[in-house]
Amino acid sequence: MDKVQSVGELATRVASDPDLQKAIKDNPVQALASLAAPLRSDVLIYRMVVGALGLTLLLAVGGVIALAFFERSIPDAVVAFGSGCVGALAGLLAPSPVARE
Repeated sequence: MDKVQSVGELATRVASDPDLQKAIKDNPVQALASLAAPLRSDVLIYRMVVGALGLTLLLAVGGVIALAFFERSIPDAVVAFGSGCVGALAGLLAPSPVARE
């Protein structure tokens, strides 16, 4: 069963699927939980992604500091990893805009 991304999509699916209507009547919590998008319902995945990006960012910053301390040139790839991690973390941690339907 495909995951739903919005309440409007959920309403459309419930209106057109009699099996889903029955599942919601029988056990609404389980039926709705099975339709939730994984990043919104599984906090562990979200925490793992944020942790991995944060660790990569710390390693990139630490690498830049170490290379600068030993007066070595800083590879562009290290700067790219750090910049990408900052952007990804900003996107994940910023509040989502409210969709109006």
